[in-house]
Amino acid sequence: MTSEPTLALVGGTGLTELEDHADALDIDTPYGLPSAPIRVIEKDPLRLLFLPRHGSPHRFPPHLVNYRANLWALKEAGAGQVLAVSAVGGITDAYGPGSLAAPDQLIDYSWGREHSYSDSEHVPLVHVDFTNPYEGPLRRALLHSADRIGLELVDGGCIGVFQGPRLESAAEIEKARRDGCDMAGMTSLPEAGLARELGLDYAGIAVVSNWGAGVGDDLISEDDIAETLREPMSRVRALLKALVQTLSNSDQAS
Repeated sequence: MTSEPTLALVGGTGLTELEDHADALDIDTPYGLPSAPIRVIEKDPLRLLFLPRHGSPHRFPPHLVNYRANLWALKEAGAGQVLAVSAVGGITDAYGPGSLAAPDQLIDYSWGREHSYSDSEHVPLVHVDFTNPYEGPLRRALLHSADRIGLELVDGGCIGVFQGPRLESAAEIEKARRDGCDMAGMTSLPEAGLARELGLDYAGIAVVSNWGAGVGDDLISEDDIAETLREPMSRVRALLKALVQTLSNSDQAS
């Protein structure tokens, strides 16, 4: 465990690599192995940890990601803050393809996932407050960093988390819209809840890759999603660079 301020970045679809030359940590956990070795990138005075959520190469579908091992390993490696990047579908007008958002709420439509550490002999039973899943210093630093470099980042939004790996039906997206969801994703839960149980400061960047089913006129293809993600991911990298500078110049990193 290091005493240096450490930020963990969890990469999603479209962000499976960060830098080629970085030390790797192989950390076993009581819950098995994380999705991939953790890459350690020194950004003096900040340590940056990078973990591709779906593995590298991209191979674990959303419902089979070992979320418990991922978060446990990141904390074991010294992370106090976790920034999660996720590709999502847009549902309401402010969340069109290519936009970036810092979500603030979640609704869980997934099922059967290992969603808590409190069913394990390794931790005590806890009931964590989850009123505001993303609220904390990291989210505020993220918004400040976007504003500082003039990058458009939607402040807020609710992600409906679906099981995957198939995309949603038009009826499912319509239900999510009626429930108050602005975006549809597959990975923000149980990830955010597990981070809260571990006391990690968790924030997210949602990258909108397509309109949700029935919202746009076109059918959704993986090729279109990959193409749409290409340019926004370059903005994600610019935002990450600005965030590292913000955290390095403040007392927010922990």
